[in-house]
Order: sequence, then C-alpha cells, then structure tokens
Amino acid sequence: MFTGGLSSAAMPAEPTSVVVAGALINAGSLLVAQRARPPELAGLWELPGGKVAPGESDEAALARELHEELGIEVSVGARLGADVALSPTIALRAYLVRQTGGQLHVNDHRAIRWITVDELDELAWVPADRTWLPALRAALGGR
Repeated sequence: MFTGGLSSAAMPAEPTSVVVAGALINAGSLLVAQRARPPELAGLWELPGGKVAPGESDEAALARELHEELGIEVSVGARLGADVALSPTIALRAYLVRQTGGQLHVNDHRAIRWITVDELDELAWVPADRTWLPALRAALGGR
C-alpha cells in the first residue's frame, strides 16, 4: 500500500478509493511491517493493509489484505484516528484489529516486528502513518 500522504485538509468528503490499515495490538505491543517497495518508501515502517476493491467493505478488505500479507485471520474493530489523504481522491483509513487465527509470517514486506509504546517515536514510519501516532499511543496505553 502506498502511504506517502497529503495533508488531511486536502481529503474530499467522499474519496473515490480507500486504502485500509490494521493496528494489531497484543500484550501491549503493536505489529508493524517494513515496506519492501516502492523504492521511495522501502525500509520504512507502516501498519499493514491494502486497497479496498470495488464493492468490498473496509472491514472485508482489511481482513483479506492481512490474510494475504501476514497469513492471519482478524476481526476488525473500531476506527483509529482520521482519514489521511494519499491523493485528492484516495483516503487511507486505520482500524484496530484482533487476531482470531492463522500463523503470522512475512509475505509482502521486508520484515515485521512488535513494538511498544516507547518505540513509536523511534521508528522510521511512512509519512502518512505518522498521523496516527497519538491514537496508537493511546491504544497502547501511553500518553
């Protein structure tokens, strides 16, 4: 998923395309994924996810993408933070997710890792995902 990002002020009321991302928190740690591509984002960290297909709900798309990318089954919970504009017509949305099955493995990223609230600001995030750091901090029980 491309997560370069524009300012949230540029986000139209109804985007024509949506990209979803999942915040998987387990035992006080957040799962993050290191991008392998495109070159300008390779090596940066993000919440995993992907594009919503036409006619697909955000929740179904996120569950599908996390299964494809990480081999896990999830239940999708509450929204996390506000939409982030990736372009004038593409919105990035994050949701809290809970693993319900499958075995976690790397399929579409360079690496995955679990981080604590204290590591949030130290990570080299893709620009768009930085928008959610306050909400992630709160979800992880930090201030």
